[in-house]
Amino acid sequence: MVEFLSYGFVQRGLLAGSLVAAACALLGVFLVLKRLSLIGDGMSHVCLTGVAVALLTSTSPVYMSLPVVALSSLGIMKLTQKFRIYGDAAIGIVSAAGLSVGLLITALAGGFNTDLLGYLFGSILTVTTEETVLCAGLLVLVGGGIFMGYRWLVATCFDEAFAHTRGVPTQAVNTVLVLVTSVAVVLSFKVVGIFLISALIIIPPVSALLISHTFKQVLWLAAVFGVGSVWVGIYASFVLNIPSGAAIILVSLIFLFACYVWSKGVHRG
Repeated sequence: MVEFLSYGFVQRGLLAGSLVAAACALLGVFLVLKRLSLIGDGMSHVCLTGVAVALLTSTSPVYMSLPVVALSSLGIMKLTQKFRIYGDAAIGIVSAAGLSVGLLITALAGGFNTDLLGYLFGSILTVTTEETVLCAGLLVLVGGGIFMGYRWLVATCFDEAFAHTRGVPTQAVNTVLVLVTSVAVVLSFKVVGIFLISALIIIPPVSALLISHTFKQVLWLAAVFGVGSVWVGIYASFVLNIPSGAAIILVSLIFLFACYVWSKGVHRG
């Protein structure tokens, strides 16, 4: 363990992974309750377009993907509102469009290379100091937003129609939620990879919901499960020489199974 923590790239990976995992878990609580948890999956596929364009033009994948994913998240909202399409259908449409365009650009650029594969399947140990700072800013943004708009968020999640009649700006709350989620998705593809981002958003909150008794407890436990998955997963990948992104998600699934067993045991007792 001492040797493991002595490497600078490991320290950056653990810090960045912990920050983004906590932010994704906190956002995931609200997305799961609003039945929009798969929006992370849709946005992650759109990420492929941003990454492909960035690699084609030799620019930053993070900065190139941010506007692409943010616009796509707003597109999902518009599809559900203007055309009366269910949320899962809108996510599927945008996801398919983003993945298709990304694959097309990749083919035009000469196919897959090592850099693109790192974004697809995660490369947390290549996280830079700048990206770590961005992850810290994301967690501050998420934490501050939840602290300041806690009542609005809770009201919108549990009964959006009633919250709207009580003067809660539900449209603004939903817009901010999906935009911040889009930032979290972009900053997560170095941690677990484009194809596994949605698991980082969904699994820790679901685990917390299984064993929590209060909403605030759900938030805290979701963040703990997310950060714990990153630490255990990265250490497992270091020791067993396996992909870090897959290891993180497998650890999350172990936490989920343990919470399920615990909840069943408590109910039987």
